[in-house]
Amino acid sequence: MQRLRISFRRGEEVRFISHLDIVRLWQRALHRAGVSLAYSEGFNPHPRISLAAPLPVGVTSEAELMDIFCSRSVSPHWLTAAVSQQLPPGIETLQAYQMTLNMPSLQSQVRYAEYKVEVQTEKGQRDIEADLSSLLSLKHLPWQHQRDTGPRSYDLRALIDDLWLIDGHPPYCTIGMKLRCDSSGSGRPEQVALALGFTSPPKLIHRTRLILAGK
Repeated sequence: MQRLRISFRRGEEVRFISHLDIVRLWQRALHRAGVSLAYSEGFNPHPRISLAAPLPVGVTSEAELMDIFCSRSVSPHWLTAAVSQQLPPGIETLQAYQMTLNMPSLQSQVRYAEYKVEVQTEKGQRDIEADLSSLLSLKHLPWQHQRDTGPRSYDLRALIDDLWLIDGHPPYCTIGMKLRCDSSGSGRPEQVALALGFTSPPKLIHRTRLILAGK
């Protein structure tokens, strides 16, 4: 058996495809490319494919990571070339490399995610930077998020590692966000934007990096 890690981009063309559909898309592409996937055991075997930190619908990314297990070994270089021919517009394979079989699961290794978030604003650069500094200076930021199962209360500040201004020219500005993304919680860029006082939903949320343990 072989374990491979694939990094890929997810563009505008597939930004509204759900996580489950993305997994199915990869299953079909790998099958058509001739990759022999290993299957789980049990009553309902399924291909051993796992994505790190599933991307919310509507978000693009240049930093997606996926682990696959193959029943027969293949060259990472060959896999990248073969699978790329089977993927639809909007999904681009960047690299594939071999991992040891006994490493912890990919999801358990994720610690932070970085984003580029574009929001509408009439504020100038200095005012935006002051807002970022003000939020980062807080020790706690009580927050409530409405979910299908009811309201969930938590400390939003604990999920924010860093914020910085990338571009500050009205009527839009672009903010960089490094947010926690692990078993204790995951920061959501749209909620951080709201906490900063941006009332309109972000025009763009783009994940630029996933940071794993030890990186």
